[in-house]
Amino acid sequence: MKEPLKIGCVVMAAGNARRFGANKLAMKLQGRSLFRRALDAVPANQFETVVVVTQFKEFSSIVKEFGFTYISNDQPDLGQSHTLQLGLSALRNLDGVLFQVADQPLLRRESIEALIALWRMEPACIAALGHQDRRGNPCLFPARYFPELMAISGDRGGSVVIRNHPDALKLLEVLEEELFDVDTAQALNQLKMM
Repeated sequence: MKEPLKIGCVVMAAGNARRFGANKLAMKLQGRSLFRRALDAVPANQFETVVVVTQFKEFSSIVKEFGFTYISNDQPDLGQSHTLQLGLSALRNLDGVLFQVADQPLLRRESIEALIALWRMEPACIAALGHQDRRGNPCLFPARYFPELMAISGDRGGSVVIRNHPDALKLLEVLEEELFDVDTAQALNQLKMM
């Protein structure tokens, strides 16, 4: 019998949130911080390892509570690419890695599980959540794209690689609200009124 494909997860939670003006991941929605909501959405049993990359030392105890691996990003000004690479460098011998941002508070665990199931059917593809042909996050990359991901620089992420390989992308349709990311205080207030 063939070995099941091994997948890792990188939760990207290191941004400076300049547009928000504070640590947005500590902000609460329906009694839970955005950070805790992000970790709640991770289907841990689907992954060999889950690493959480953040600049916020105060989150380390929450990461440990979930049984995930805490990785400190001491240079968040190097941008999204640095966070991505810190996470990817901590993972070994995997067939694919899912990158999840931490500021999508309505993201559902079931959607991530469905995304993984889609990718397992076509493990050569890049799988991502989307709505009406608009790509969102998380994104799951097969190992053949790891070198390209490691070569990205600045405040850019996996979108760079996806643009280089548009034919490889498969989208899983989800509700638009799941892709809603909180970049500003106004965006969070908008969610609170939904």
